[in-house]
Amino acid sequence: MVDPADADFFARDALVVARALIGATLALSGVGGIIVETEAYRPDDPASHAYRGRTPRNAPMYGAPGSAYVYRSYGLHWCLNAVCLPGSAVLIRALQPLSGIAEMRGRRGVDDERLLCSGPGKLCQALGIDGSHNRLPLSTPPFEFAPSRADPSAIVSGRRIGLTKAVEFEWRFGLAGSAYLSRRF
Repeated sequence: MVDPADADFFARDALVVARALIGATLALSGVGGIIVETEAYRPDDPASHAYRGRTPRNAPMYGAPGSAYVYRSYGLHWCLNAVCLPGSAVLIRALQPLSGIAEMRGRRGVDDERLLCSGPGKLCQALGIDGSHNRLPLSTPPFEFAPSRADPSAIVSGRRIGLTKAVEFEWRFGLAGSAYLSRRF
């Protein structure tokens, strides 16, 4: 576990944190797994919620490093981000399920383990993440976080998914060969 007082892990550039999160473990109330895919967003990034400055919606992106920024995407799906430096965050795109798999299956209505957390909306539904988790620290209950032990050479990068702006940025990171990604690299 990460010491909640040690914000150093998250208080870095979003690109560094996005890569460092690959292989880390994340859980909510004991339900979770290994982070296998992330996307970085900086304040000067046209695709970032913080690009036009601070608003009530994106205010958590300016909060404590290591806290959760949870928002609804297109009014349908919750998305979980780890706050980094002010105005930046890392979207947690996919997990390899490890614990609470029966709960994940019940919440998602899916049996195939590869489909439980293979996208940001699926991940939040499987773990039970919603707006009530916005601004909570990722390293204290109900969240659990442990840094990565992944081999850095096993991390791949590519273009982010589902954007119309800054699509050329290769700020999406993943665990090479993982069957749990939202989309192959």
